[in-house]
Amino acid sequence: MNHTFHIPVLGLGYSIDTPLKVAKYGISSVVSIVDDELTERMRKFHSEKNNENYVLIDKKETDSRAVRITSYLNLLHKLIKEQFNSLLSEPAETGTALDTYFELLPDQSLLKTKYKEVQGITDLKERESAFETLKSQLKPGNIDVNIMSKVDKANYNVKDEYLGDDYTDALAAMRGFANSDLNASVIISAGLNPRLYTYMEKCADFYPDGSGTLNKTIILKVSDFRSAMIQAKMLAKKGLWVSEFRVESGLNCGGHAFATEGFLLGPILEEFKEKRSSLVVELFDIYKTALATKDISIVSSPQQKITAQGGIGTAEEHQFLINYYQLDAAGWGSPFLLVPEATNVDDDTLNDLVNADHSDYYVSNSSPLGVLFNNFKKSSMEQLRLERIAKGRPGSPCTKKFLSTNTEFTALPICTASREYQNLKLKELEKQELTAENRKQQFDAITEKICLCEGLCSSTYLKHDILKPKESKAVSICPGPNLAYFSGKYTLKEMIQHIYGKTNLLESVSRPNLFINELNLYVDYLKKDISLQLDELSLKKAKYFSKFKEQLLQGIAYYQELIPELKKQSNMAISEMQQQLKLAESKLATFKI
Repeated sequence: MNHTFHIPVLGLGYSIDTPLKVAKYGISSVVSIVDDELTERMRKFHSEKNNENYVLIDKKETDSRAVRITSYLNLLHKLIKEQFNSLLSEPAETGTALDTYFELLPDQSLLKTKYKEVQGITDLKERESAFETLKSQLKPGNIDVNIMSKVDKANYNVKDEYLGDDYTDALAAMRGFANSDLNASVIISAGLNPRLYTYMEKCADFYPDGSGTLNKTIILKVSDFRSAMIQAKMLAKKGLWVSEFRVESGLNCGGHAFATEGFLLGPILEEFKEKRSSLVVELFDIYKTALATKDISIVSSPQQKITAQGGIGTAEEHQFLINYYQLDAAGWGSPFLLVPEATNVDDDTLNDLVNADHSDYYVSNSSPLGVLFNNFKKSSMEQLRLERIAKGRPGSPCTKKFLSTNTEFTALPICTASREYQNLKLKELEKQELTAENRKQQFDAITEKICLCEGLCSSTYLKHDILKPKESKAVSICPGPNLAYFSGKYTLKEMIQHIYGKTNLLESVSRPNLFINELNLYVDYLKKDISLQLDELSLKKAKYFSKFKEQLLQGIAYYQELIPELKKQSNMAISEMQQQLKLAESKLATFKI
């Protein structure tokens, strides 16, 4: 790996074509394949832009979801291959894409060192030959894809007949990836879906070829070691190898926030570090046995990486995670929302992000999935939600139905953010005898849900000027709380130089390190959760809170022991960190359960 960072998936549309912007420089990024309508429209846009033939794949066609996804991924693969070949044909002169490729690499990169050496060769033929050898070692970044395993809506034909398990959203998306030309990874996030894992067993590209090479690989996005082990074993028993565990902070990340039971990033990464070797051995034993039943033999275990993401904000944090926890790379997500060269953020939303402060970022219950969601108060979707409530028409028109999972009132699932559901739920609320305060709480909880299917795509359509006449311009965006510390529009070069410590975009910003930021998020989360349960605190919930609190205290003790290592490897403000740890400990002491 030439770069020590990757760009994770950013909503639905924000990184839908990021590979087209960064892959030629050797930077890997992740595309969401949840929304096949989005992939189809972006295929049309980029086909026309690059003079490629485009034929619409209609929604009514057989297996259209999978075919659309495959076609879009194949277009990305083709265009990036052309971009990269064009880059390789350029002279190694200042200002060319080839020169930029080397310039963006970290200083410790062997390729960068060789590039400087080659530039110093005076003999013209010798230098030309050395450049050709060096160019043969260059690779484009990966076009990886993300599937949220729990976004797995059942699908029906025009007669409302169930199409079968193979045509649910997650399985069709997986088929779309499996049938593509990509030599890349699928990142599985949002928990366990046994049906999806069973389907993956049918995908030939996930198995090693005669030389033991995997054409397509599996990455698990996980929040702790235990869940990583459980899921990896399930896959290994099917002959499927997890090539990377992508550890994500439970709360200090963008998008949906899957809070752990008080397990903090540092202790989690420590466990991965300690058990990494034994994990490979245990999984390979299961994997090898499973492959044997399929008449596939393998001599040695494939590579298995450990990476982390969520709330990283400085070069020192980046390097400390990689050095101390022996990570293969780290993910930088939300800061790239401020890099127009890399992501799709419309001008109005971008300006709002640049001028936002900490109070504009909050964890909400606005996702129809029923999972915590990092929200942005200034988003136009949030403004539209409030306007609809004021007009007495809460809820959104539901056109895409990707998050239609509720059957409380209807035979076929509907979305809790839809006008249909909220109307039915509010009518039910009217019949209940509740206090004014209780009624308001329930009203707010029902109407807090927002349409993510449209909102997480509209910024992309606005930026590329492909919004249809009657489509909503309302934008949903889900940055992590760490973005509050960044307040500018940055070039790709500036952000990468910041990641590698060549410049500091946060030089004048007072910011606790990522461990403290995450700890404070968890303390606030626990405090809020306890306060909501005070009236009806069950024994089960009390035990949960006690365990949560104990895990946080253990995390604080871990960080106190880690301080000598932090001193050794970085210039972090250690005394400030010690004070913050004591303050968090004092806050937790006031939580009586």
